Amino acid sequence: MSISTSSNTELILIVALVVVVIAIAALLFLQKRRTAKLRTKFGDAEYTRAVEKSGNRKNAEAGLEGRAQRVDGLSIRPLSVADRTRFGEFWSGVQLRFIDGPAGAVSEADRLLGDIMSTRGYPVGDFEQRAADVSVSHPLVLENYRAAHEIALRQMQGQANTEDLRRAMVHYRTLFDELVSEPAIAASKAAS
Repeated sequence: MSISTSSNTELILIVALVVVVIAIAALLFLQKRRTAKLRTKFGDAEYTRAVEKSGNRKNAEAGLEGRAQRVDGLSIRPLSVADRTRFGEFWSGVQLRFIDGPAGAVSEADRLLGDIMSTRGYPVGDFEQRAADVSVSHPLVLENYRAAHEIALRQMQGQANTEDLRRAMVHYRTLFDELVSEPAIAASKAAS
């Protein structure tokens, strides 16, 4: 074997190694970017919850991307002014009823949020599906929704005290505000 052939072989091996290293670095960069994008879109809490539930990052990220695609395919629409007014009046009534009947008010708040989601175009099947759908556009209030719903479930079993029910109402209020006020922003964007 001549020196020239040996040098060419070494050069080819070095180039191949460099290409492999660059490809691995690019893959790692794209994975980090995908993870960062999903963490930003869904929030750290929901991202972490998805990873824990699915057992690994890859499956969790695929699931989160699937949620986003699912919601993109839905006909989510802004509330009309009349709907916003009507839901605002219902919410005021629920808050007033909390004084004399906190448990009933929490149940009403949960149902009212389901009605708002339905009016907006969200499918309102089971709670986990609603939460997954809401997580796409409202990740910052999702943990509030989960906490409030958990308290509502405990209340149905007689295991929530008045302070728990008050916290549930505060959590529901956060999601209520976001779902009712956000459509006004979406409607103004659609008009422009």
